[in-house]
Amino acid sequence: MPRIAAHSATLTALLLLGYTLSAAHAAPDVARATQLATQHACLGCHAADKKLVGPSYQDVASKYKDDAGARAHLAQKIKAGGAGVWGPVPMPPNPGLSDADVQVLVEWVLAGAPSR
Repeated sequence: MPRIAAHSATLTALLLLGYTLSAAHAAPDVARATQLATQHACLGCHAADKKLVGPSYQDVASKYKDDAGARAHLAQKIKAGGAGVWGPVPMPPNPGLSDADVQVLVEWVLAGAPSR
């Protein structure tokens, strides 16, 4: 009987972990992300499916799909800007974005910038 209880506890822990991980990466808020990307001129350099000045959002999503640190890394890049990863043209910083708005953009970009 103790063995069954141990397996049951392990199964419960795994189910809770799976729920926590899936809840942490909910579907992006497409309307809010599109509004932010438009308002902060992101779409002048990026498109969902093709390279403009910077990489497409789908290319970014593909590059970071298996990277556990992608959300923090991309949030820092959005806030501080950067250069050299995708080419010589620097991405300007966006220090005026709140951390919550940055996370909306990060989730949207990592989803490939869906339109709905």
